[in-house]
Amino acid sequence: MIAQLRGHVVRVAAPTLVLDVNGVGYRVSVPASVLENLPTDGTPLTLITHMQVREDDMSLFGFLDDQELEVFNLLLSVSGVGPKASLAMLSALGSVGIAKAVAGEDVRTLTKVPGIGTRTAQRLVVDLKEKMLPIGLGAGPTTTPVGGIKPSVVAQPAVHPNALIADVISALQNLGYPKADAMKAGESAHEQLQGAGVLPEFATLLRAALSHLSR
Repeated sequence: MIAQLRGHVVRVAAPTLVLDVNGVGYRVSVPASVLENLPTDGTPLTLITHMQVREDDMSLFGFLDDQELEVFNLLLSVSGVGPKASLAMLSALGSVGIAKAVAGEDVRTLTKVPGIGTRTAQRLVVDLKEKMLPIGLGAGPTTTPVGGIKPSVVAQPAVHPNALIADVISALQNLGYPKADAMKAGESAHEQLQGAGVLPEFATLLRAALSHLSR
C-alpha cells in the first residue's frame, strides 16, 4: 500500500493533481487545503496518502497531515458517504470544521456540502460524534498561495471573461457544486477580495468561494 508520496507537481486538474515521483506520475485526488499549499519555489510536495483498491479501480487520495487523513477515513466509514463527498466536505469545512459541526450536531452546516443530504448529515453526527472527540480542534495549516500553477479544466468549462474566476468555477464544479452556485460564489469572492485590496490568486479565491458556499 502507498502511504506517502513526495515529488513535484506537474499537473493540476482540481480536485486531482499529478505528482512526479522519480519519473513516475501518480494521479492523486486532494482536498482544497492541498491546492492552497502547493509549493511555488520548486520544492517537492509531500502527501500522506490513502489508497483505495476495488475490482475495477485503484485510486489515491492525498492529504497534508495525519489529521486530514484520519477525518477522511472516518467519513468513509459512514454509510452513504464516498470519497468524492468526503473530499468535498474537507474542502468546504476542513477537518476542524467537520469535527466542530459533528460535535455540535450542526446538520445545517453539513448539508451545505454537495452530496450531503439531511439524512446523511444526521448519520454523520450519530456515527462520528464519539469517534471525533479525540481529534484536536486547533487551527489548521497556514495557507500559501498557489502562485502560477493553475488547474486544468476537467468539468465542462464555465464561460467567463475572467480566466481566474473560470478556473475556480471549474474547480468548484469538480467538487460537486452546481454550475450556477459555483459561478455566483466565484464572482462574489472575487469582488470581495478586490474590494479588500487583495490581489486574487487561485488558492485565495478558491477558499473565499468555498466560504461563500458554506454560508
